[in-house]
Amino acid sequence: MKHEDIKKDKPMMETVAKKAVKGHEKRMHGMKAGGVTTMDMKKMGRNLARVANQGMKKTAGRGR
Repeated sequence: MKHEDIKKDKPMMETVAKKAVKGHEKRMHGMKAGGVTTMDMKKMGRNLARVANQGMKKTAGRGR
């Protein structure tokens, strides 16, 4: 591969890498957009509402 080709491909590779990292972070730390709502806190309390807001993580743990 020539040096000119690497310079041309670098911006594309960076955007692909950023997209992959963002997807990975969303899977690892995925929370709903917007955070905990007041209605959730009224229903179940602040700390349980925070746990419920974590999306995929709420299925892990005891009592599955």
